[in-house]
Amino acid sequence: MSLRKENLKIVGKLAVVALGMFAFGYALVPIYRAICEATGINILALSERSVPGLTPSLPANTQVDTSRTIIVEFDTNVRGPWDFRPLVRSLEVHPGQLTTVMYEFQNIQGRTMAAQAIPSYAPRQAARHFNKLECFCFTQYTLEPGEKKEWPVAFVIDPRIPRDVTTITLSYTFFEVGGKTPPAPQAMVDVVPPSLNQGAHDESGKV
Repeated sequence: MSLRKENLKIVGKLAVVALGMFAFGYALVPIYRAICEATGINILALSERSVPGLTPSLPANTQVDTSRTIIVEFDTNVRGPWDFRPLVRSLEVHPGQLTTVMYEFQNIQGRTMAAQAIPSYAPRQAARHFNKLECFCFTQYTLEPGEKKEWPVAFVIDPRIPRDVTTITLSYTFFEVGGKTPPAPQAMVDVVPPSLNQGAHDESGKV
């Protein structure tokens, strides 16, 4: 009988310890937030701070080199009866700055078509520093007769780009999938799907 009482005491103690650990873990988050608010350090999200009369603001992107400005020009070429153009012809951007440009494409022929774009750059050394986060050139598109689409290109220029590069021309050649594939200039080729690379090697090298 005494052994059973001892077991019950041990179980009771363990239950109390488990309950205390649960309560401590539950209270840890508000305690941490209170310490952060009091000390002003280790704030995980500045936008969560509520100060009467002030609008929360996020810290500046320290990767942006505001001491430099690069002009990015947008050029388009088409191989087929369709319209293809950027909505802006050029922009001034800082290295490290996230920038988005919209392109408009319309199939003006009387049949459904599939198309894809190949990008190229000038000067050549800009290609390795021109990082695209989103681009319509990553995939193929099918458009119905007369259908019009707008596609974004989101990019960041690496701040390590040589300082003598002050202007970059981003050029796209849009071609119909299944037809003759126009390879981009060999030294200016960006990331191109293997199927397109194979088509490019079969051609004479002319754009």
